[in-house]
Amino acid sequence: MDLQLNGKNILITGGSKGIGKAIAQAFLAEGANVGIAARDREILQLAKEELGGNVTIFQADISKAAERESLIQAFTQTQGGLDVLVNNAGGSNGAGATETEMALFYEAMELNYFSAVHLSKLAVEQMKQTGSGSIINITSVFGRESGGKVTYNNAKSALISFTKSLADEVIPYGIRVNSVAPGSILHETGNWKKRLEANPEEINAFVKNEIPAGRFGTPEEIANVVAFLASTKASWIIGASMNVDGGQSRMNF
Repeated sequence: MDLQLNGKNILITGGSKGIGKAIAQAFLAEGANVGIAARDREILQLAKEELGGNVTIFQADISKAAERESLIQAFTQTQGGLDVLVNNAGGSNGAGATETEMALFYEAMELNYFSAVHLSKLAVEQMKQTGSGSIINITSVFGRESGGKVTYNNAKSALISFTKSLADEVIPYGIRVNSVAPGSILHETGNWKKRLEANPEEINAFVKNEIPAGRFGTPEEIANVVAFLASTKASWIIGASMNVDGGQSRMNF
């Protein structure tokens, strides 16, 4: 299927590894111009070499507001515009709610929520100029229902809510906003890989008991959905939160 993304300018945060890198690869396969942003320049450079194609790297710590502003400015100046923003960067911290220091709650919200809110607002300013665009927020099934670490769950829930609010506000300008909620995804740099290596019996039991499909998902399976949502083939999908989880979520909708 031709997703009509050839020549589109795509910015992906957390794009140097894991799900973000797979998303970059999916857009490159469609002929898009891809920018990947992350904190570590060496890992960014390695990702660029591995991805090949038309990839531009941007070193930025998106937990800092000034660097978010610089990132959008640098990307639009380099690429000449912004068609698709994928807010993929994120991470979890802390433990139970009563055991987790407040500083970690603030840190989790800055990385997982406020960064995406701010980048989305900056992207909307650019996209309004062309009357089109797509913003896709990578959330989690544990933002749609209880599960995972409390700081991560809270931040991803907030991001899903923000996605719907922003989507309704900006669709009159031709800008679509949606979110993708992955389930448990296995990749080389992720927590599931580390946990599987440390305790294979426990993690294999988790897969058997919690994921109806009977296996972990792959980054490519998330990336394929993101590329579709960014395309005109998904023109009537607005403000949605889409589970991509092998049946892991327990929700009915």
